[in-house]
Amino acid sequence: MIVPRNRLLIWFAIVALPFSVLAGAYPSALAVSLLFVAALLLLAGADAFLSRASLRGICLTAPALTRLALERDGEIELRVQNASCQPRRLRLALCMLEKFSMPDEELEVDLPGGAEWSKLTWPCRPGKRGNYRLESAHLEAVSPLGFWSVRRAVPLSSEMRVYPNLRSERKGLTLMFRGGLGMHVQRQVGKGREFEKLRDYVPGDGSEDIHWKATARRGRPVTKVFQIERTQEVYVAIDASRLSAREDAIEHQITTALLLGVAAEEQGDLFGLITFSDRVEKFVRARGGKSHYHDCREAIYALEPREVNPDFNDVSSFIRLHLRRRALVVFLTALDDPLLSESFVRNVDMIARQHLVLVNMVKPPGIAPIFSGGEVNDIDDLYAQLGGHFRWHNLEEVGKLLQRRGVKFSAGEGGRMGLNLVSEYLAVKRRQLL
Repeated sequence: MIVPRNRLLIWFAIVALPFSVLAGAYPSALAVSLLFVAALLLLAGADAFLSRASLRGICLTAPALTRLALERDGEIELRVQNASCQPRRLRLALCMLEKFSMPDEELEVDLPGGAEWSKLTWPCRPGKRGNYRLESAHLEAVSPLGFWSVRRAVPLSSEMRVYPNLRSERKGLTLMFRGGLGMHVQRQVGKGREFEKLRDYVPGDGSEDIHWKATARRGRPVTKVFQIERTQEVYVAIDASRLSAREDAIEHQITTALLLGVAAEEQGDLFGLITFSDRVEKFVRARGGKSHYHDCREAIYALEPREVNPDFNDVSSFIRLHLRRRALVVFLTALDDPLLSESFVRNVDMIARQHLVLVNMVKPPGIAPIFSGGEVNDIDDLYAQLGGHFRWHNLEEVGKLLQRRGVKFSAGEGGRMGLNLVSEYLAVKRRQLL
């Protein structure tokens, strides 16, 4: 596409308008006026014809994959080639999505000749987690006489993945560990649960540790020796149903899951993921290692809530069938809906007999005992606090029902969910509850 530049408009104002007025005032100057106007038009036409080669030989490519972090400054790497022998000056613009903020809407680039590739970095700042596509860019060059701008759209095929930003949570995790827990394998109390070997009885051994069958075979007391389990499985089940869309709960759940994965990696445990809504959507079996952590991050970085109710029966059956070894299963869900909480309490018995279950939720605003919040100025505030009190009371009852089944339930602010859950996980490790 060719569009006129300011230079053409200025020259048209300098040449065409005065000579048009001159021809109108003095008919004898009509021939001279037409000559100058025709010369200007001829130059503009010739410049437009020659401008077709302004973008010839220009190639633009983008990497197939660019990884960025939410609300952190990043950059998109581009490579531009000028196949011509003459240096060129270009203006470049990207077709970006609204969720990206860019300090520069366009860049001016001076390209050397000789078919060399030039590397460009375009700063950007993503404002929403997810998967995005960079599909095209726009190039603009100036015609030889500067009367026209030549524009062309260049197709691109670049995927941009925006991951959760764990910088502040990692700092809080480090500070929490420095405060006494320490970023190291936790000291565990007790004798352990995993059988290691048999040995002869030593005075002071408990009767519960005697292996009676081996004692009968050998004719002397034999004691069982246990060791602390060094590698345990930790699974996080993320609820991606309609209730997770409130107050950015899904963002806190994803951040919490990845933060717990970091802590499990440091403790030498195996970490896995389950995402579910009205069905189980993704399952990443527990493993260890940095590459596995990246696999877990890839599995949930673009997770979005769906407008459906969670099916706790389906996810409980799935866990029962696929997790044979006892594991720590952490549910990140919402139980302030009475019907959904009743379904969860009914189905959690299916897995609580074999696994250790923790339940965490982001507490919606307004759920608190009556008169514990802000001031009551009118009847509307009174009813609002009364409704929040009933919802708080229901959550307390749900917590008691879960506690009777050996399931710990906690609800708090989304910003503190990750650190609180890591504290609970480390307490489980110390007490050998697994």
